[in-house]
Amino acid sequence: MLIFLDYFLLFFHIALTAFNALGWAFERTRKAHLILILLTLASWTVLSPYFGWGYCPFTDWHWQVKRALGEGPLPGSFIKYCLDGCTGWDSDPVTVTYYTAVIGVVVFLLSCGVNWRAWRKSHHTQSSEIA
Repeated sequence: MLIFLDYFLLFFHIALTAFNALGWAFERTRKAHLILILLTLASWTVLSPYFGWGYCPFTDWHWQVKRALGEGPLPGSFIKYCLDGCTGWDSDPVTVTYYTAVIGVVVFLLSCGVNWRAWRKSHHTQSSEIA
């Protein structure tokens, strides 16, 4: 069961990360993306006094499974884990955290922008239909 959970969390977390990075770009997923990126940024910041900067509950759960499987030591960041695993590097955790945060903020701003533009367009269309 632990092996199944390890693979499930790996693929789920990769999909979640990809959606966080790209979900704003597709009209059908923009609202869901805005909610998810807000939850992600809240996890990184609001929970940071309790768990540390950039806390992600999915990484925490995944690392618990990996430790139960005897894996370790594990980095503090899922992004570093994937980057190092794909490249064979031992990337600097501070640099990875910095770029992850910058990309997260940029993606949040993009999501706000496209959602605001869609909201304005729909409200402008409704108000012109009423008049």
